[in-house]
Amino acid sequence: MFKKICNTHKRFSKTVNYRTFVKKINISDISNVYHNEINNSVKKLNFKPKLVSFLCSNDPGAIQYAKWTQNTCFKLGINFELKKINKNDLEKNIIKANNDSNINGIMVYYPCFGTKPSFYGDTMDNYLRDTVSYKKDVEGLCYMYRNNLYHNKRFIDNYNRNKSILPCTPLGIIKILESDLLAIYNKKLTKNKQLTNKIITVINRSTVVGHPTAAMLANDGADVYSVDLDSIYLMKKGQIIDTDYTLDKACKISDVIISGVPDRNFLIDPLWIKPHTTIINVSPYNNLDINKVNHIKGIKYVQQVGSVTVAMLMRNLITLINNYQI
Repeated sequence: MFKKICNTHKRFSKTVNYRTFVKKINISDISNVYHNEINNSVKKLNFKPKLVSFLCSNDPGAIQYAKWTQNTCFKLGINFELKKINKNDLEKNIIKANNDSNINGIMVYYPCFGTKPSFYGDTMDNYLRDTVSYKKDVEGLCYMYRNNLYHNKRFIDNYNRNKSILPCTPLGIIKILESDLLAIYNKKLTKNKQLTNKIITVINRSTVVGHPTAAMLANDGADVYSVDLDSIYLMKKGQIIDTDYTLDKACKISDVIISGVPDRNFLIDPLWIKPHTTIINVSPYNNLDINKVNHIKGIKYVQQVGSVTVAMLMRNLITLINNYQI
Protein backbone atom coordinates (compact mmCIF):
# COMPACT_ATOMS: atom_id res chain seq x y z
CA MET A 1 0.00 0.00 0.00
CA PHE A 2 2.69 2.53 1.04
CA LYS A 3 4.89 1.82 -2.00
CA LYS A 4 2.03 2.76 -4.31
CA ILE A 5 1.17 5.83 -2.23
CA CYS A 6 4.79 7.06 -2.14
CA ASN A 7 4.58 7.92 -5.82
CA THR A 8 1.42 10.01 -5.64
CA HIS A 9 3.15 13.18 -4.48
CA LYS A 10 5.10 13.49 -7.72
CA ARG A 11 2.05 15.10 -9.32
CA PHE A 12 2.64 18.11 -7.07
CA SER A 13 6.20 18.81 -8.17
CA LYS A 14 5.56 22.41 -9.28
CA THR A 15 6.03 25.12 -6.70
CA VAL A 16 2.99 27.37 -6.40
CA ASN A 17 2.92 30.56 -4.36
CA TYR A 18 -0.11 30.33 -2.10
CA ARG A 19 -1.01 32.34 0.93
CA THR A 20 0.28 30.32 3.87
CA PHE A 21 -2.54 28.79 5.92
CA VAL A 22 -0.47 26.12 7.72
CA LYS A 23 0.29 26.75 11.38
CA LYS A 24 3.39 24.90 12.58
CA ILE A 25 3.00 24.00 16.24
CA ASN A 26 5.96 24.52 18.57
CA ILE A 27 5.58 21.80 21.19
CA SER A 28 8.42 23.05 23.41
CA ASP A 29 5.81 24.94 25.47
CA ILE A 30 4.14 21.59 26.21
CA SER A 31 7.33 19.74 27.11
CA ASN A 32 8.52 22.63 29.30
CA VAL A 33 5.39 22.37 31.47
CA TYR A 34 6.21 18.72 32.16
CA HIS A 35 9.91 19.48 32.65
CA ASN A 36 9.00 21.88 35.45
CA GLU A 37 6.69 19.28 37.00
CA ILE A 38 9.36 16.56 36.82
CA ASN A 39 12.10 18.86 38.13
CA ASN A 40 9.99 19.67 41.19
CA SER A 41 9.30 15.96 41.76
CA VAL A 42 13.02 15.10 41.56
CA LYS A 43 13.86 17.79 44.10
CA LYS A 44 11.44 16.22 46.58
CA LEU A 45 13.27 12.87 46.46
CA ASN A 46 16.12 12.16 48.86
CA PHE A 47 18.14 10.55 46.06
CA LYS A 48 19.01 11.13 42.41
CA PRO A 49 16.97 8.82 40.14
CA LYS A 50 18.82 6.61 37.68
CA LEU A 51 17.60 5.54 34.25
CA VAL A 52 19.46 2.81 32.34
CA SER A 53 18.89 2.27 28.63
CA PHE A 54 20.06 -0.50 26.31
CA LEU A 55 21.00 0.11 22.68
CA CYS A 56 21.95 -2.79 20.40
CA SER A 57 21.62 -1.29 16.92
CA ASN A 58 22.87 1.54 14.75
CA ASP A 59 19.35 2.76 14.02
CA PRO A 60 19.61 6.57 13.60
CA GLY A 61 16.20 7.13 15.21
CA ALA A 62 17.22 5.16 18.31
CA ILE A 63 20.55 6.99 18.55
CA GLN A 64 18.80 10.37 18.29
CA TYR A 65 16.25 9.30 20.91
CA ALA A 66 19.11 8.31 23.22
CA LYS A 67 20.74 11.73 22.79
CA TRP A 68 17.47 13.53 23.54
CA THR A 69 16.96 11.36 26.62
CA GLN A 70 20.49 11.99 27.88
CA ASN A 71 20.17 15.76 27.46
CA THR A 72 16.79 15.87 29.18
CA CYS A 73 17.99 13.72 32.09
CA PHE A 74 20.95 16.05 32.63
CA LYS A 75 18.62 19.07 32.55
CA LEU A 76 16.23 17.54 35.10
CA GLY A 77 18.79 16.11 37.54
CA ILE A 78 18.38 12.46 36.59
CA ASN A 79 21.30 10.06 36.14
CA PHE A 80 21.29 8.45 32.70
CA GLU A 81 23.40 5.49 31.58
CA LEU A 82 23.40 4.29 27.98
CA LYS A 83 24.67 0.74 27.54
CA LYS A 84 25.58 -0.28 24.00
CA ILE A 85 25.55 -4.06 23.97
CA ASN A 86 25.16 -7.05 21.68
CA LYS A 87 21.49 -7.93 21.28
CA ASN A 88 22.20 -11.51 22.38
CA ASP A 89 23.24 -10.14 25.79
CA LEU A 90 20.08 -8.11 26.28
CA GLU A 91 18.09 -10.60 28.34
CA LYS A 92 20.75 -11.16 31.00
CA ASN A 93 21.47 -7.42 31.22
CA ILE A 94 17.77 -6.60 31.65
CA ILE A 95 17.46 -9.19 34.43
CA LYS A 96 20.57 -7.79 36.13
CA ALA A 97 19.10 -4.26 35.96
CA ASN A 98 15.77 -5.53 37.33
CA ASN A 99 17.61 -6.73 40.43
CA ASP A 100 19.81 -3.66 40.91
CA SER A 101 18.30 -1.44 43.60
CA ASN A 102 20.34 1.53 42.37
CA ILE A 103 18.46 1.51 39.05
CA ASN A 104 15.00 3.11 39.06
CA GLY A 105 14.03 2.78 35.41
CA ILE A 106 14.88 0.59 32.41
CA MET A 107 14.33 1.17 28.71
CA VAL A 108 15.31 -0.67 25.54
CA TYR A 109 15.62 0.93 22.11
CA TYR A 110 13.56 -1.31 19.80
CA PRO A 111 13.57 -2.99 17.36
CA CYS A 112 16.31 -5.38 18.45
CA PHE A 113 15.45 -8.72 16.82
CA GLY A 114 12.64 -7.56 14.56
CA THR A 115 10.23 -10.41 13.83
CA LYS A 116 12.61 -13.16 14.97
CA PRO A 117 10.66 -15.66 17.09
CA SER A 118 11.56 -16.44 20.68
CA PHE A 119 12.13 -19.93 22.08
CA TYR A 120 9.57 -18.96 24.75
CA GLY A 121 6.85 -18.01 22.27
CA ASP A 122 5.89 -14.84 20.37
CA THR A 123 8.75 -12.68 19.03
CA MET A 124 12.04 -12.10 20.79
CA ASP A 125 11.37 -8.37 21.07
CA ASN A 126 8.02 -8.99 22.77
CA TYR A 127 9.67 -11.49 25.09
CA LEU A 128 12.23 -8.83 26.07
CA ARG A 129 9.45 -6.29 26.70
CA ASP A 130 7.93 -8.72 29.19
CA THR A 131 11.34 -9.39 30.76
CA VAL A 132 11.60 -5.79 32.00
CA SER A 133 10.17 -5.57 35.52
CA TYR A 134 6.85 -3.72 35.72
CA LYS A 135 8.37 -1.80 38.64
CA LYS A 136 11.03 -0.30 36.34
CA ASP A 137 9.36 -0.31 32.91
CA VAL A 138 9.47 3.40 31.98
CA GLU A 139 8.19 2.63 28.46
CA GLY A 140 5.04 0.87 29.66
CA LEU A 141 5.56 -2.02 27.24
CA CYS A 142 5.44 -5.08 29.51
CA TYR A 143 2.32 -7.27 29.54
CA MET A 144 0.70 -5.70 32.61
CA TYR A 145 0.83 -2.16 31.21
CA ARG A 146 -0.14 -3.23 27.68
CA ASN A 147 -3.14 -5.07 29.09
CA ASN A 148 -4.14 -2.05 31.16
CA LEU A 149 -3.87 0.24 28.13
CA TYR A 150 -6.05 -1.84 25.83
CA HIS A 151 -8.65 -2.43 28.57
CA ASN A 152 -8.59 1.28 29.45
CA LYS A 153 -7.51 0.56 33.03
CA ARG A 154 -5.85 3.79 34.08
CA PHE A 155 -4.79 2.91 37.62
CA ILE A 156 -3.01 -0.10 39.13
CA ASP A 157 -4.78 0.05 42.51
CA ASN A 158 -8.40 -0.08 43.63
CA TYR A 159 -8.30 3.46 45.03
CA ASN A 160 -7.32 5.24 41.77
CA ARG A 161 -4.19 6.67 43.39
CA ASN A 162 -1.38 5.00 41.43
CA LYS A 163 -1.45 5.53 37.67
CA SER A 164 -0.64 2.79 35.20
CA ILE A 165 2.32 3.39 32.88
CA LEU A 166 1.56 4.29 29.26
CA PRO A 167 4.03 4.06 26.32
CA CYS A 168 5.91 7.34 25.87
CA THR A 169 5.28 8.28 22.24
CA PRO A 170 1.53 7.48 22.27
CA LEU A 171 1.19 9.30 25.58
CA GLY A 172 3.12 12.26 24.17
CA ILE A 173 0.76 12.40 21.18
CA ILE A 174 -2.24 12.41 23.54
CA LYS A 175 -0.75 15.26 25.58
CA ILE A 176 -0.14 17.28 22.42
CA LEU A 177 -3.73 16.76 21.27
CA GLU A 178 -5.01 17.66 24.76
CA SER A 179 -3.03 20.91 24.85
CA ASP A 180 -4.56 24.31 24.21
CA LEU A 181 -2.31 24.61 21.14
CA LEU A 182 -4.48 22.04 19.34
CA ALA A 183 -7.57 21.74 21.57
CA ILE A 184 -8.70 18.48 19.96
CA TYR A 185 -10.00 17.09 23.26
CA ASN A 186 -13.30 18.44 24.57
CA LYS A 187 -12.44 18.82 28.24
CA LYS A 188 -16.04 19.60 29.15
CA LEU A 189 -16.82 15.91 28.67
CA THR A 190 -15.85 13.02 30.94
CA LYS A 191 -12.37 11.54 30.49
CA ASN A 192 -13.28 8.60 28.28
CA LYS A 193 -15.57 10.63 25.99
CA GLN A 194 -13.49 13.72 25.20
CA LEU A 195 -12.89 12.65 21.58
CA THR A 196 -16.53 11.87 20.84
CA ASN A 197 -17.41 12.67 17.19
CA LYS A 198 -13.73 12.99 16.24
CA ILE A 199 -12.35 10.93 13.34
CA ILE A 200 -8.63 10.18 13.38
CA THR A 201 -6.39 8.27 10.97
CA VAL A 202 -3.19 6.69 12.30
CA ILE A 203 -0.82 5.62 9.53
CA ASN A 204 1.30 3.08 11.42
CA ARG A 205 0.28 0.00 13.41
CA SER A 206 3.52 -0.90 15.16
CA THR A 207 3.26 -2.47 18.60
CA VAL A 208 5.26 0.40 20.13
CA VAL A 209 3.64 3.47 18.50
CA GLY A 210 0.77 3.08 16.04
CA HIS A 211 -1.39 0.39 17.62
CA PRO A 212 -1.32 1.73 21.20
CA THR A 213 -1.88 5.29 19.93
CA ALA A 214 -4.97 4.20 18.00
CA ALA A 215 -6.29 2.25 21.00
CA MET A 216 -5.80 5.16 23.40
CA LEU A 217 -7.61 7.53 21.04
CA ALA A 218 -10.44 5.02 20.59
CA ASN A 219 -10.70 4.60 24.36
CA ASP A 220 -11.17 8.37 24.59
CA GLY A 221 -14.15 8.20 22.22
CA ALA A 222 -12.71 8.72 18.72
CA ASP A 223 -13.34 6.64 15.60
CA VAL A 224 -9.82 5.68 14.53
CA TYR A 225 -8.72 4.32 11.17
CA SER A 226 -5.65 2.20 11.84
CA VAL A 227 -3.50 1.86 8.70
CA ASP A 228 -0.65 -0.55 8.06
CA LEU A 229 1.17 -1.82 4.97
CA ASP A 230 -1.56 -4.18 3.83
CA SER A 231 -4.69 -3.42 5.83
CA ILE A 232 -6.97 -0.76 7.31
CA TYR A 233 -9.22 -1.29 10.32
CA LEU A 234 -11.68 0.93 12.14
CA MET A 235 -10.97 1.00 15.87
CA LYS A 236 -13.66 1.95 18.34
CA LYS A 237 -13.55 1.53 22.10
CA GLY A 238 -12.70 -2.14 22.69
CA GLN A 239 -13.28 -3.06 19.03
CA ILE A 240 -11.28 -3.51 15.83
CA ILE A 241 -13.63 -3.63 12.86
CA ASP A 242 -13.13 -4.61 9.22
CA THR A 243 -13.65 -1.72 6.80
CA ASP A 244 -13.55 -1.20 3.05
CA TYR A 245 -12.14 2.30 3.48
CA THR A 246 -8.96 3.18 1.61
CA LEU A 247 -6.25 5.41 3.05
CA ASP A 248 -7.30 8.41 0.99
CA LYS A 249 -10.96 8.01 1.97
CA ALA A 250 -10.07 7.72 5.67
CA CYS A 251 -7.82 10.79 5.57
CA LYS A 252 -10.40 12.89 3.73
CA ILE A 253 -12.90 12.57 6.57
CA SER A 254 -10.38 12.85 9.40
CA ASP A 255 -10.06 15.70 11.89
CA VAL A 256 -6.58 14.46 12.79
CA ILE A 257 -4.00 12.53 10.76
CA ILE A 258 -1.09 10.94 12.63
CA SER A 259 1.59 9.61 10.31
CA GLY A 260 4.54 7.42 11.28
CA VAL A 261 5.70 5.91 7.99
CA PRO A 262 9.47 5.23 8.25
CA ASP A 263 10.03 5.86 4.54
CA ARG A 264 11.64 9.06 3.25
CA ASN A 265 9.64 8.72 0.00
CA PHE A 266 6.22 8.64 1.63
CA LEU A 267 4.18 11.85 1.63
CA ILE A 268 0.54 12.42 2.54
CA ASP A 269 -1.26 13.46 -0.65
CA PRO A 270 -2.57 17.06 -0.33
CA LEU A 271 -5.82 15.95 -1.99
CA TRP A 272 -6.53 13.79 1.07
CA ILE A 273 -6.47 16.69 3.52
CA LYS A 274 -9.59 18.70 4.33
CA PRO A 275 -9.47 22.24 5.77
CA HIS A 276 -8.81 22.57 9.51
CA THR A 277 -7.09 19.18 9.78
CA THR A 278 -4.45 18.62 12.46
CA ILE A 279 -1.47 16.59 11.22
CA ILE A 280 1.12 15.02 13.53
CA ASN A 281 4.32 13.52 12.15
CA VAL A 282 5.88 10.72 14.24
CA SER A 283 8.17 9.42 11.52
CA PRO A 284 11.93 10.10 11.49
CA TYR A 285 11.17 11.56 8.04
CA ASN A 286 8.70 14.30 7.16
CA ASN A 287 5.55 12.54 5.93
CA LEU A 288 4.12 15.91 4.87
CA ASP A 289 5.49 18.45 2.39
CA ILE A 290 4.27 21.63 4.06
CA ASN A 291 4.80 23.63 0.85
CA LYS A 292 2.19 21.50 -0.92
CA VAL A 293 -0.56 22.16 1.65
CA ASN A 294 -0.12 25.89 2.23
CA HIS A 295 -3.31 26.62 0.30
CA ILE A 296 -5.49 24.50 2.64
CA LYS A 297 -7.13 26.62 5.32
CA GLY A 298 -6.69 25.93 9.01
CA ILE A 299 -4.01 23.23 8.85
CA LYS A 300 -2.08 22.69 12.09
CA TYR A 301 1.13 20.70 11.75
CA VAL A 302 3.30 19.09 14.43
CA GLN A 303 6.55 18.11 12.73
CA GLN A 304 8.16 16.27 15.67
CA VAL A 305 6.96 14.84 18.96
CA GLY A 306 10.38 13.93 20.40
CA SER A 307 10.61 16.49 23.20
CA VAL A 308 7.19 15.57 24.61
CA THR A 309 7.94 11.84 24.20
CA VAL A 310 11.09 12.21 26.32
CA ALA A 311 9.17 14.31 28.87
CA MET A 312 6.66 11.45 29.19
CA LEU A 313 9.56 9.03 29.68
CA MET A 314 10.82 11.11 32.62
CA ARG A 315 7.29 11.45 33.97
CA ASN A 316 6.88 7.67 33.84
CA LEU A 317 10.13 7.27 35.78
CA ILE A 318 8.83 9.49 38.59
CA THR A 319 5.51 7.59 38.57
CA LEU A 320 7.34 4.25 38.95
CA ILE A 321 9.38 5.59 41.84
CA ASN A 322 6.25 6.86 43.61
CA ASN A 323 4.29 3.66 42.89
CA TYR A 324 6.87 1.05 43.88
CA GLN A 325 10.19 2.39 45.11
CA ILE A 326 9.56 4.76 48.03
